[in-house]
Amino acid sequence: MAFQIYRSDQARPVRGVLFDMDGVVLDTEKLYARFWREAAEEQGYTMSYEQALGMRSLNNEAGQAKLEEYFGPGVSRQRFRQIRIRRMDAYTDVYGVDPKPGIFELLDYLDGRGIKKAITTSSPVERVEKYLKPLGLFDRFDCICSGHQVPKGKPEPDIYLYGAACLGLRPEECLALEDSYTGILSAHRAGCMAVMIPDLDQPDERTMKLLLAKADGSMDLIGALELGAKDSGV
Repeated sequence: MAFQIYRSDQARPVRGVLFDMDGVVLDTEKLYARFWREAAEEQGYTMSYEQALGMRSLNNEAGQAKLEEYFGPGVSRQRFRQIRIRRMDAYTDVYGVDPKPGIFELLDYLDGRGIKKAITTSSPVERVEKYLKPLGLFDRFDCICSGHQVPKGKPEPDIYLYGAACLGLRPEECLALEDSYTGILSAHRAGCMAVMIPDLDQPDERTMKLLLAKADGSMDLIGALELGAKDSGV
């Protein structure tokens, strides 16, 4: 089983699971990386693949700071984002989006154990609905929580505090599933049990310090939860 625990002292019984959407539920992070780079190219900048990964899940302030780090003062995150959205919408309107392997099985498992589930994403609710409904995933979650509904987006803890509250749970009762450092930091700050399911890159040293565990995929997480249920931990 490809599941590794880093902080066993943080393991607690799981009553809720908070899902980042892009990269955990949906195989869309590769599209964001592509279209951030295309947005840069349209404006005469060259953005590396690694730089595009660095843009994941950032709120407005953090995203603006990151772009200025890459390209200097005067660059506009708003303009970048408008181009990225336009290009990505044109693509997904034709080709749609794909679910991540094992996500349906994981949701079925959680339903069978009576564990509550919420989406906790930086994306607006309209995009969540657009992407999840055609796949039959929108109604599989008890709550849909967007970074646009809270004062501060990731990496601040607001979205995970909100997600736990929407489920009627404390953050420390919730497993938070993320694929990026920004999301893991948000979940950790909220007090959730942070688990990384890597998508486009593996956790670095700073990320591993925040993790309860890492799973290679949703199916690996099912196995770990099943073992944890027997041991009263994860």
